[in-house]
Amino acid sequence: MIRLSQIKMQIEHTEETLTLKAAKILKCNVKDIKQIFIVKKSIDARKKPEVFYTYTIDIELNGINDEKVINKINSVNVVKSVENNYVIPNQGVEILKNRPIIIGSGPSGLFTALILAENGYNPILLERGASVEERSNDVNMFWETGKLNTESNVQFGEGGAGTFSDGKLNTMVKDKYGRGYEVLRRFAEAGAKEEILYLSKPHIGTDILQEVVKNIRNKIIECGGEVRFHSKLTGIIEKDGKVKSIIINGKETIDTNILVLAIGHSARDTFNMLNKSKLTMEAKAFALGLRIQHSQDTINMSQYGEKYKDILPAADYKLTMQTDSKRGVYSFCMCPGGYVVNASSEEKRLAVNGMSYSDRAGKNANSALIVTVTPNDFDSNDVLAGIEYQRKLEELAYKTGKGKIPIQRYEDFKENRETKNLGSVLPELCGEYNLANLREMLPEYLSKTIIEGIEAFDKKISGFSNKDALLAGIESRTSSPVRINRDEQFESNIKGIYPCGEGAGYAGGITSAAIDGIKIAEAIIKKYKSF
Repeated sequence: MIRLSQIKMQIEHTEETLTLKAAKILKCNVKDIKQIFIVKKSIDARKKPEVFYTYTIDIELNGINDEKVINKINSVNVVKSVENNYVIPNQGVEILKNRPIIIGSGPSGLFTALILAENGYNPILLERGASVEERSNDVNMFWETGKLNTESNVQFGEGGAGTFSDGKLNTMVKDKYGRGYEVLRRFAEAGAKEEILYLSKPHIGTDILQEVVKNIRNKIIECGGEVRFHSKLTGIIEKDGKVKSIIINGKETIDTNILVLAIGHSARDTFNMLNKSKLTMEAKAFALGLRIQHSQDTINMSQYGEKYKDILPAADYKLTMQTDSKRGVYSFCMCPGGYVVNASSEEKRLAVNGMSYSDRAGKNANSALIVTVTPNDFDSNDVLAGIEYQRKLEELAYKTGKGKIPIQRYEDFKENRETKNLGSVLPELCGEYNLANLREMLPEYLSKTIIEGIEAFDKKISGFSNKDALLAGIESRTSSPVRINRDEQFESNIKGIYPCGEGAGYAGGITSAAIDGIKIAEAIIKKYKSF
C-alpha cells in the first residue's frame, strides 16, 4: 500500500472528496483506488479562521504497482506504507515453579496479565478493589451520599484510576516497536471505538472504558489467567535475595517466583509496607494544584473560531510555562465537555480529578493546573515524604470544603477571599461541593504560581482568566511521589519482583502504563518458558 501524509481537507469534506483528493495526488483515476485506510486524523486550527482536517492515509490500488506510483510522484509525503506489527519475543529457557502474580489491575497490570495469559503463563491478577461493575456502584454511591468505601473508589478497583477519567490515550512515549499501536488495537478489540486507532488525540470515555476493562478481564480468564478482587498485597517474603511468596489480606500465603508490582500511586499503605521490606525505593518529583472549569463554548470559540465552534468536537488545550519563580505550571488531564469529580480514597482527605464521557457533551471544559514539586519541598528526607505532603494538603482540602469539594471563582481566588456567589460558569461536578477560599488550603507558592499561570494562559486561550472560571481542589494524584527502583531487566533489587507502571514511577497515563505492562510481560517471556 501507499501512504499519503499532510493531506489538508475542508472541515465539511466527505469521504468522496477525500478519495478524489487522493486520486489527484497519485495522478490516477478514482476507480484505481480500491480502498482507503485512515492512519491519522487531526484538526489544524493554527491559522484561524481557516481550520482544516489533516490526514495521513494508506491507499490500496487496483492492479497498479505501488513502487512505480511512488517513484513517479517523488514526494516525501508519498511513501510505501509501514505496517504496525507488534511481535512477541521468543520464550526463555528457565522453568517456572509457580504462576506469575500481578498486583493491580490498572492499565499496566491488565496488559502484563493479558500478554502473559495469551502466551501460556497462566498469571494470577490480584486487585485490592472491586470489579468494575461493583466499583461503579460504590463510586456513584459516594458521589451521591458522601459515603466512602476506602477499598473501592475512584482510585482503587478494576481498571485503576484511569477508569473514572476521560480515558485519554495520547502519549509522549517513543514507539519504534509498535507497542503503542498494539495498546490501541487491544482497546478497540475490547470495545473502544475504532477511531482511537487514527485520531491524533484518542480517548475512550469513562462510560465505554468500563466495558473495555471488563472485556479485557474476560480475555485474560479465557486464556488461562485468574483474576481475583478484594485481594490486597500485605506482605512479601523473600529468601536469598529472591521473592519466595506473598501474603494477601494479612492471612493467605501464595508461593511465586515472579511478582509484578503494578500498584497505583494511591496505594499508600502498600508503599508503607514495601518501605519496611528490603525493596529499594526513592522519593521523586511530581505535581499538584487545582482543577479549573470554563464553559466549553469559551474553549471552542478560542480554539476553533466563530465558524466552527459549534461544528467540531469539543476542543481541548495543552498549556505550559515556566514562572518567574522557576517553577513549571501546566495543564494536565484536560477533559473537554467533562466533570470535576471527587476522587478521594482516604477518610477525611479530599482529592479531585477530571472525567469525561465518550460524547464529551458536558457544558464545561476542565483541566488540572498543576505545579511541579520536588523532594526539596517535602517536610523530610524520608522515601515516603511526598505521600505525607499529599496527605497534608488533602486534609486541608477536606477541611476547607467541609467534607465536600471546595470550589471558588477565579476572581475571588486572586483576591484571597471566600466565594459567596457563583457567576457565569456553573459547576459540573460528580460529588457535592461547598463554596470556599482555596487559598486557605494551599501553600502560598502554589497559589501565586497558579495565578501567574492562569494570567499567562489567557494570552493563548481567550477567556482563560475569566473572573467566573471555577477552581476546585486539590488535584494531588497526578503521578507517583515514589519510584520503586528496577534494573535494565526490569527487576528490583529483590529478584523476581518487577516494578511496573505509573504507581511504580515508570509511566504517566493510560497508554504509557499499558506499554510498560507489555515491556514487563516481554521481560518475563524472554527469561522463562511458559507452562
